[in-house]
Amino acid sequence: MTPELWWMTWTAILAGSLWIPYIVGVNTEPATEGARPEDPFTRPPSQSDMRPWVHRAHRAHLNLLEQFLPMLALVLIAHAAGVNTGVTVWATGLFFAARVLHAVGMITGKAGFPLRPMIFNFGWFCILAMGGAILLSA
Repeated sequence: MTPELWWMTWTAILAGSLWIPYIVGVNTEPATEGARPEDPFTRPPSQSDMRPWVHRAHRAHLNLLEQFLPMLALVLIAHAAGVNTGVTVWATGLFFAARVLHAVGMITGKAGFPLRPMIFNFGWFCILAMGGAILLSA
């Protein structure tokens, strides 16, 4: 397994697990009049009515999915094309680290403006680096 695929495996595990904080938050939301229906399979209350960290957990998951798909596509293209460079290895490793920092910072609320957007943009630069490495190898 290439280092790029190894890092994408960990990123996939993160993406596949990041729903957990949101679901924990939804299911531990304090019961207020009309906020939690008796039927547990109905839609959860509006996110604006939830505790801030629960809303941020949902957004952290969505933000990861927004960047994971293009990065994964590029890693698979690089793998199929036999592109494996220092840039591709570092881009995938740093991408994973950025996504972990972004998720933790967002859910805890510790990474506010401008840190959180900077981390998100760093992930985007990793995507660009990966794409650039592929295009330059052609």
